[in-house]
Amino acid sequence: MKLYQTLRNVNNFRTVFDFGGRDVAHWFPGHMAKGLKQMRASQKSVDCIIEIHDARIPFSGRNPVFQDSLIIRPHLLVLNKMDLADVSNKQRILKKLKQDGMKDVLFTDSLKQRDDSIKKLVPKVLEIIENQPRYNREENRHYCLMVIGVPNVGKSSLINSLRRTNMKKGRASRVGGEPGITRAVLTKIQVCERPMIYLLDTPGVLPPKIESVETGMKLALCGTILDHLVGEDVMADYLLYSLNRLGKFSYVEKYDLQEPSDDIQHVLKHIAVKLRKTQRVKAFTGIGNITVTIPNYTAAAYDFIRVFRKGELGQVTLD
Repeated sequence: MKLYQTLRNVNNFRTVFDFGGRDVAHWFPGHMAKGLKQMRASQKSVDCIIEIHDARIPFSGRNPVFQDSLIIRPHLLVLNKMDLADVSNKQRILKKLKQDGMKDVLFTDSLKQRDDSIKKLVPKVLEIIENQPRYNREENRHYCLMVIGVPNVGKSSLINSLRRTNMKKGRASRVGGEPGITRAVLTKIQVCERPMIYLLDTPGVLPPKIESVETGMKLALCGTILDHLVGEDVMADYLLYSLNRLGKFSYVEKYDLQEPSDDIQHVLKHIAVKLRKTQRVKAFTGIGNITVTIPNYTAAAYDFIRVFRKGELGQVTLD
């Protein structure tokens, strides 16, 4: 009977998320025109563009401005954080990207100490460069690549991983868990000796207009912007909706729930109690003031989002 009840509850879950008329413009206050201007000015000295995006959202949130303004150079799309994504449908993803004009794609996990995919990057880039003219750079003996992407998709981590793999050296670019760590186009960073290859790290650049509120929500869940600009409560609710829609119910075991739920308040209350994220407040009653303990829903929502980003709720692709 319990299994039947659980399946019936799942079948009654939401099939559409109500965004409540939210305006995505408030979440993305600017499209970081200064960074894009620096990229355009630097592209004459660049042999290949490496665009990095989050493998959990392979289609959503890629900045179309990159394609419009930096298309004159050979282009490689790197879908990073593959360890967090469900890549069981990798061929479907590659087919869809190819239809969109992106034929050179590489999946990576640049935080992993030994990632075989990182070893494929330099040969792949050289193959791409050799198949296209180098314009005014034919006489150069070294290669220069530019790394671009929206914030917090792992650009700096990729650079550091390449140095570690190809040169046995440590960090050259600062890494952080929040968007906006890289503020400007940096000087050249060497990532390979044979052949001589340099990379330009760049700030994350968001598009001037997000195509939909749902796309914005996916970007937010993947840490592309600061959480408070969107709101942890609605992000947690959209995460719950997405997990249920994808049939990813690992949150039930993670937080000791009885069964999957579509009620974010119920889930957050359970998380708060389990993690002891509660607060004592005074309540006014007809017989005087009393102190009651209530769940800290914001703290619970933050924890729910955090464990998703760390991969503790399983491998999930939101697109």
